[in-house]
Parts: sequence; C-alpha cells; structure tokens
Amino acid sequence: MATQPKNIIIIGGSLAGLMTGLTLKHLGHTIRIYERSPTTLLHSQGAGIVFGPEAQSFFSQHVHVSRSLSISSKLRQTLNRDGSILNRDEREQKMVSWDLLYFCLRACFDGLKSSYCETPERKEEEGKGKYFYARKVTGVKDLGEQVEVEFEDVDADDLFGSEKADLVIAADGPSSSVRKLLLPEVVRTYAGYVAWRGTVVESEASKLLKTTFVDHFTFFHGPGIQILSYLIPGENGSLEPGKRLINWVWYCNYPADSPEYKDLMTDSDGHFHHTTMPVGKIQDQLWTQQKEHAKDVLPAAFSELVCATKMPFVQAITDVISPQASFFNKKLLLVGDAVAGFRPHTAASTSQAAYHALLVEQMMKGEISNEMLDEMMDYARHLSAAGQKMGNRSQFGDAGINLKVS
Repeated sequence: MATQPKNIIIIGGSLAGLMTGLTLKHLGHTIRIYERSPTTLLHSQGAGIVFGPEAQSFFSQHVHVSRSLSISSKLRQTLNRDGSILNRDEREQKMVSWDLLYFCLRACFDGLKSSYCETPERKEEEGKGKYFYARKVTGVKDLGEQVEVEFEDVDADDLFGSEKADLVIAADGPSSSVRKLLLPEVVRTYAGYVAWRGTVVESEASKLLKTTFVDHFTFFHGPGIQILSYLIPGENGSLEPGKRLINWVWYCNYPADSPEYKDLMTDSDGHFHHTTMPVGKIQDQLWTQQKEHAKDVLPAAFSELVCATKMPFVQAITDVISPQASFFNKKLLLVGDAVAGFRPHTAASTSQAAYHALLVEQMMKGEISNEMLDEMMDYARHLSAAGQKMGNRSQFGDAGINLKVS
C-alpha cells in the first residue's frame, strides 16, 4: 500500500474512471471523479459487453457485491443465409450489461443506492470517494508537485473553478477532452461503417429467436455485413430466464461523405451526432428502411430479431490511439478508451479499462514503475491493429479506410 495517501482527481465517470477510482480508494487515497454529464446517472443505451478475463479479475478483487454479474454462453455458432448452421464451436464466454457493471461500481465507489445491488459497507482502511456531475474539464496545468484541473459547470452559465491534485487520471473516453488539450494532433477517425444495436426481452421472443440465440453466441457474415447476438442481463441486471435480453449488433457500411451517413446521424429533431445516435432519436423512416433491409439480407432469425426491436440506437465505428499515456512526469495518466478506442470486434474496451485499473494499482503500491506505461501502450497498439484488421476484413474485404470524424 502507498505510504502516503494522495489526493487524486479522475476525469470521466464511466467504467474506466470508476474502476480506477475504486482500486485507488481501496489503497486509502482520496478520490474525486469529475463527470461531465449533468444527469445523476449515465445512460447505457442497453449495451451488452463481453465479460473478458481482465474484467472478471478486476470485479472478483474489487467489487464485493453478493450477486452474480454475468450470463455464460457455451456455444459459438455462425449461420448461413438460409439459417442453417455453418459452423459451431464449444467455447464458453461470459456476457454482461454496461448498466449492471456501472451500478455495482457506483455502489462500491460512493455508495450509490440502486435496485441492481446492495451497497457494501465502507471499510476503515479505505479512502474516500466522491462523484461530481456536470463538471466539464477545460484545462490542466503542471504545478510541479501537483496538477491543477480547471473546469466549468455545464448546468450553470458562468460557474468556473479549479482544484489541485497529486495525481490526475483522464478516463474520459475515445473523444477525451484531456487528450485533446495535451495532444490536439491526435484525431478520432471514422472507420466507414456503423453498428446498429438493440435488444429484445427474452420472454417476448418467438420460438425461433429463443432456439437460435438463447445461450448461444451467434454470428452471420455477408458482403459488407456482420451481425451477432448474445444474451445479457435484463432490467435491474436480472439474470432470470425470461427477463434477460437478447442483444444484437449489426455492422453496416456508410461512406463518410455519403448522404445516407449524414441522414443516419441526423436525429429526428434535425441535430447531427458525430459518434452515437441515441435511443429514441433515429428518424422513423430510416428505422423502417433498416428493418426492410434486414428482411432482404439477413437469415430469418436475425431479421426477426431486428424487426422485434423497439428502441434501436446507432454507433459510428471509429479509431483513435494516443502515442503516450503519461504526462507531467507521471502526475497525469490516460486510461481506458482515452489511451485507445478499439473497434468493438475486439470486445476489449472494458477489458482494457480493467487492465489499466489493475496496472495503476500495482504502480501505486510500488510493485511496477516504467514498465507499466510500456505495457499499456503495447496492449493498446496490439488491440487497435487487431480491431482494424478484423473490421476491415469483415466490412471491406481488407480494404483500409481512414476517414476523419470531427
């Protein structure tokens, strides 16, 4: 354990920020998380997550809640266009939902009460954790022994402030505002395709959907198309059969400068979204067109799954990687997607966040030093390249594409 408790600010209050904050709180440090969202809770959009080994290791060590978190899929299968089985692979994978992980982390970090899990008692040796909303970071300054963080309150017109910390950790995602301040030349780029996403409640699914997708990790590949599906926890993180969700992700190509892409990312109120089209904001006629397209190109089970979805959303697939993770003589660190935003084919975003949190823990305990940063960047470069290779092979037959997203 660190010999002297530190005053630490974490910028970004999603999974990476909470994981890192929780490990440091368990070491006795005082943690303040600044989240720019003005709402009291972030929105998951109903996203499913593959629960990889790094994430499993982190939660077993640091998240002490008396409930199960994941659903196991023991069979991986790929369908032909006619719905027959192309291949099967008996490989167990664990699935979870963003919202279940978030609420369990919040319960352990700052005692947020929810219907997802109980709030564990704080141990005496733990540090203090506080979570601030509506704090948009506008500047960071190296003061020698400390770092000054400047911010504004996004809920107030003229409320600005600054606070000092011994260590600052930027966990503010692939469009990291901190990374932009320090490395403005690092640009997040659009990969030329998007992910349509949605869920269907298991109890509302037909016999065909249950037979095809329940307890199976299922894929279909076609020209410029990949769609996949797996079970995730349902409302309030329920793992009960019938209450679980059949989660699907459908990758479709949209050239950056095409009218179709601009139309897709313009919501029903006329606002353009650069990376995510939220639930309930997709133009009705575009969703109708997509469901008709599903009937034309997907196996019957996948087509029915898409058409049964009530609240879809869309994510632009992007690439970004920082050339470094450390600044101000290691008093400011990037973690999670702020270091590298992977394409979702790798299923590694949450794993990277957990991996970084555990590395930071080792660094603060004095178990590792410079090699931590080398490991972080090697991991980031490897997974970034792997995600690009998988995505480009799937969507473009290995054709490289590199188009900017502003």
